[in-house]
Amino acid sequence: MVDSDHKRATAEDAVLRYLENHHEITDSLLFAAEVKLNPDDIANAIKSLHGHGYVDKQDITKETWLLTEEGKTYAVRGSPEMQLFLSIPPEGITVDELQKKFNESSFKIARAQAAKNKWVDFGKQLVTRKIQHVDNDKVQTLLLRIQDGKENVSTLDISQEDIKSLTKRKLISLQVKKLFSVRRGPNYAPERKKVATDLTHDMLQSGDWKNMEYKEFNLNAKGAPTEHGCLHPLLKVRKQLKDIFLQMGFAEMPTNNYVESSFWNFDALFQPQQHPARDSHDTFFLKVPSTTKELPEDYVERVKRIHESGGHQSRGYGYDWKREEADKNLLRTHTTAVSSRMLYSLAQDCAQKPFAPKKYFSIDRVFRNEAVDRTHLAEFHQIEGLICDRGLTLGDLIGVLEDFFSRLGMSDLKFKPAYNPYTEPSMEIFGYHKGFGKYVEIGNSGMFRPEMLLPMGLPEDVSVIAWGLSLERPTMILYGIDNIRDLFGHKVDLGLMKKNPICRIGLESD
Repeated sequence: MVDSDHKRATAEDAVLRYLENHHEITDSLLFAAEVKLNPDDIANAIKSLHGHGYVDKQDITKETWLLTEEGKTYAVRGSPEMQLFLSIPPEGITVDELQKKFNESSFKIARAQAAKNKWVDFGKQLVTRKIQHVDNDKVQTLLLRIQDGKENVSTLDISQEDIKSLTKRKLISLQVKKLFSVRRGPNYAPERKKVATDLTHDMLQSGDWKNMEYKEFNLNAKGAPTEHGCLHPLLKVRKQLKDIFLQMGFAEMPTNNYVESSFWNFDALFQPQQHPARDSHDTFFLKVPSTTKELPEDYVERVKRIHESGGHQSRGYGYDWKREEADKNLLRTHTTAVSSRMLYSLAQDCAQKPFAPKKYFSIDRVFRNEAVDRTHLAEFHQIEGLICDRGLTLGDLIGVLEDFFSRLGMSDLKFKPAYNPYTEPSMEIFGYHKGFGKYVEIGNSGMFRPEMLLPMGLPEDVSVIAWGLSLERPTMILYGIDNIRDLFGHKVDLGLMKKNPICRIGLESD
């Protein structure tokens, strides 16, 4: 710091002393060379002096063409096409003999340029001259003129076509220099005065403050940026979605358990144990602790029976249900595992008091053993909503979905029949997006099967309608992100947190 202050003071002194006896510094780069100081130190000194009114400066951009290393070689030896022309004797020469006089890259350039200039003829057996003499090596002449003249681009007497040709061949390059011309300013003095930046106790006691010059306050200067936390786009969209659920009268389910048993994640949902989703290729199973030790035994027995032999007018799956499969711990693959726990708890309440309709929702992280690409991650966030009431139908589900998604700005919906192990009927949800100009899949939905609900102990006339979608999909649409890895994960640009706008309710853009 002391060294840099000394360099700045030396440079400032050089500028001020020069202007004391001279009208102007016309070129700050030449001036730096003249006083044998670093050009950057001179430039910084001029900027500082200008800021305090000691000097007036004018910015100048100086563009100069310089020869590349290849261009310097051609300037001395001549262009490769001229060298090739001079290497051809009057009687001609074979291609092999001619090529021995050049390296491979130079020969290719020489051959192409000589043929382009129509100087030589490459026959099947011999290479011969088409003309007997070349009076001028134009490339070498141009390079020498640029090298000797070192002229400013604006005054260089060479056609733009020639400049373009030399640039294309990478024989010259443009050097851009920033410099200043400097004159005395309104506050000029041959020596920079020291100004006080603070009014101290000693200055007040001694009375020196009366004769001091003080640094002016820049009331338009911005303050130092404050450090603060910023919300991730996912959290902003999550907050908006949560508010929508609360406005519709839903209560949030507890989703604090990432680790779940296979029983609550699969079996309680009437998903058979041989289902592909329960394979290790699709699900993350835990090694420690590998199994759960807490399951409601009477409910487990009813779930086993409905899988093996059916009941409640269902034939079941007709296989040997294994308790050890149900006991396996895993990272939950969907928040429907939380829904199954909540519905079971609601069924136990029904045994003590009359049934009361419920609306539940959850927004939290789930995990699946999937290949990572621009639209898929091994962990993501799932949004889920469900309504439990008597007499619900598919029409009620469609009506709720239209209400829910209209609050997101998507009113043009289509539904497509689908299959889920634990819902029947099931529907995929598509919404029209104006920005994409097409319908995009936005979620899945259905009515929970009796084989899932009745073993829990819920009344037979109670139905549950439910739907789910990912949090990442609407967030990517809202913020114009087309790669999920730019939104979530270790490769996310932290600058995104500070720059992303407030979440807009409504997925469609005008």
